Amino acid sequence: MQKIGFIGTGVMGTGIINNLLKANFSVTVFNRTKAHAQTVLDHGATWADTPKAVAKQTDIIFSMVGFPQDVETIYFGDDGILAGVHAGQTVVDMTTSTPSLAVKISTAAEKLGVQALDAPVSGGDIGAKNGTLTVMIGGKRETFESLRPIFDTFSQSLNYFGAAGMGQHAKMANQIMIAGTMTGLTEMLVYAKAAGLDLQQVIATVSGGAGANWSMSNYGPRILAGNYTPGFFIKHFVKDLRIALQEADRMGIDLPATKQAKQLYQALVDAGSGDLGTQGLITSYPSWQ
Repeated sequence: MQKIGFIGTGVMGTGIINNLLKANFSVTVFNRTKAHAQTVLDHGATWADTPKAVAKQTDIIFSMVGFPQDVETIYFGDDGILAGVHAGQTVVDMTTSTPSLAVKISTAAEKLGVQALDAPVSGGDIGAKNGTLTVMIGGKRETFESLRPIFDTFSQSLNYFGAAGMGQHAKMANQIMIAGTMTGLTEMLVYAKAAGLDLQQVIATVSGGAGANWSMSNYGPRILAGNYTPGFFIKHFVKDLRIALQEADRMGIDLPATKQAKQLYQALVDAGSGDLGTQGLITSYPSWQ
């Protein structure tokens, strides 16, 4: 069985790694803070001291870190993934990052005889834990097809979009949609509370009609419970919306609603709330307090 490396043991990475381990894959991990890897180490993963060391002892290297600059470091740094790979390996970046960086990684990997995919995901911490993620993939189709059995251990929907960078473009489209569902969920609840409606009943009612959506089903109950722990960090969502808006500018299109959502979330980051989950948007509405 192929040996898997995984860089990044955050909320999402931990869920994915645990599913790989359940499928009896050998997984070697690295994380910037080793303590954050303890959960997967307890479940049977092996530790390596650098991304380079992970690459040297595995066949397929997945990465899922926070920001594009983190991706740049773990791939191109002196102790990075590309410093440790050899011909015949495959690297898969699952971080939501920039399409241009995905192309850069693919180009550099190909010169080393290594295949590369960009494969960002949607589904949050619940999807990562339950193995029900949606994956958006860019790179060579044959490379993707060869990894399908591995992707199947932690996902329920695999979607191939084309050449390097296209998976990241698809993820940007996804995040633009989520910006709308999260602001809609938030303002629906603010309005319903002000009107004196039963909020549990409102969620159940809207879920049965045309307003049904993933954000409401998964984050609505957390909001009502006062649970703002991150399935997905606000600070990471702001990063995603920034990338989406930069790409929109590059393509000459205007996305005013997405700009507004980004401003709302940016205000929370500026106020020191970037480590809340995206459902924490509702805390910025005074009438909710």
